[in-house]
Amino acid sequence: MNNLVSKSGTFICSTAVALAMAGAVHSHDGPSEALGKVHENIVIRGAKVFDGCTPELEAADVLISGNLITQIEPNLDAPADALVIEADGQVLMPGLIDAHWHGVIATATVARLMGSGEGYWNLIAAKAQRDVLYRGFTTIRDAGGPMFDIARATDEGLIVGPRVYPSGPQLTQTSGHGDFRSTNDVPAEHGHLHPFERAGMFYVADGVPEVLKRAREVLMGGATQVKVHGGGGVTSAYDPIHTVQYTLEEIRAAVTVAEGWGTYVLTHTISDESVNHAMDAGVKSIEHGHLVTRETLQRMADEDVWLSIQPFLDDEDAPTLPSADSRAKYARVTEGTDFVYPTAKELGVKIAFGTDALFDENLAARQGAQLVKLKKWFTPFEALKMATCDNAELLKMSGELNPYQEGALGVVEVGAYADLILVDGNPLENLDLVGDPAENFDLIMKDGVIYKLSLD
Repeated sequence: MNNLVSKSGTFICSTAVALAMAGAVHSHDGPSEALGKVHENIVIRGAKVFDGCTPELEAADVLISGNLITQIEPNLDAPADALVIEADGQVLMPGLIDAHWHGVIATATVARLMGSGEGYWNLIAAKAQRDVLYRGFTTIRDAGGPMFDIARATDEGLIVGPRVYPSGPQLTQTSGHGDFRSTNDVPAEHGHLHPFERAGMFYVADGVPEVLKRAREVLMGGATQVKVHGGGGVTSAYDPIHTVQYTLEEIRAAVTVAEGWGTYVLTHTISDESVNHAMDAGVKSIEHGHLVTRETLQRMADEDVWLSIQPFLDDEDAPTLPSADSRAKYARVTEGTDFVYPTAKELGVKIAFGTDALFDENLAARQGAQLVKLKKWFTPFEALKMATCDNAELLKMSGELNPYQEGALGVVEVGAYADLILVDGNPLENLDLVGDPAENFDLIMKDGVIYKLSLD
């Protein structure tokens, strides 16, 4: 068998994933040949295993066969052809999941997007997705944007990146949070589409028939869930935070379409009124919700509705906003963060972790640091469980549209996908470790393929 005992920081480049599609490769020349290849068997020896769902660490060896975990036990008998990685007591945990990500607009400014086309957008997104994987996030739920081609290219091995649950074009009413048009674009002629609509960034849909049509088109394109903008936002120009967007019948139309496909609707909703409006229509995943009341959080717990909230604070990660109005809106949102997190936790609301980085390469790079911020309200275990085991449960709501049904996500267990991180230290004691993945993640594996190996 081939033993990998030590390795200085090593990554694969974005083109090397082609090697991963070539079939089983048995390394005989050293650890560098382990990168970007599919091995028939890999054994991670002597790890402390965090399964993602329970706080205890289990000392065990882990056997990966192809892209799945097939055995977890102490002193495992490794197959003769196995590639062996010596963990030496480091913590092995599931790959992280970001439940609110925007692959195209996470790093690109609005000016860059408006001055370019879809081909350039895909290149921006490919680079952003590669960086996401190298931060240890092996799965993302994309909360709106033209990501169908990126998801497909990732699954086909054309680019390196996390698994993608795409929402596709975001549905917005005229003047809603997802309406990127300027006032010079209205009144719009019937049938006229903005360039961003043609490119799949968003769809303006007014009235029940239009919502039905656009929701069906989104699912036709490959969405695993449907994104609807149901309330005012910070970065949008025309909609104050307090606004309730879409009529009840319009949101119900999107929910009806999604449910017919066995999936669900997620809504951008911040204010208490818009969140209750969305739940009245049958929405099952509330994105943001920073201004909800205790009563609304209790309703979410009672009705089994997810709260996909982000740790927005008035701190070093506050976004650079273009106007005094948007800065005032952001300040109002951050005022609710400190109330919603602990109250939702107390009431037993299902909470998802996501970052919602927008238009800022530096902010996107702090993806893991955003997870670290949860220590203000949660134990390290609770935060890590949220970003692994719990987020995986949210992703399952896409039902038969789930593109990854061969194994489980967000856990280290037999039958799960081999999406794994080996941490130099114990993140269950020190959550700060996930904030510096370049320094502290010695192994990053997705689908049984090693993308980083750095053992001393």
